[in-house]
Amino acid sequence: MLNDLLTPTHLIFLLVLALLIFGPRRLPEIGSGMGKALRDFRMALTRIDQPDRDQAPPAAEPPREDEPQHR
Repeated sequence: MLNDLLTPTHLIFLLVLALLIFGPRRLPEIGSGMGKALRDFRMALTRIDQPDRDQAPPAAEPPREDEPQHR
């Protein structure tokens, strides 16, 4: 059933339908937005798989105001 879903005829029909619904000006914006969302999703998945890469080292604490600063 799902094997025949993505035939070239179906894909052309979906493209024409999207062109009629959204118009030629809006379609590239939608494609760009979908590409960015997919890229962000993949990056999030790789961060879940490899959590040690994205952890930043702990930041140094700023000096307190009541302590003298060493120069």
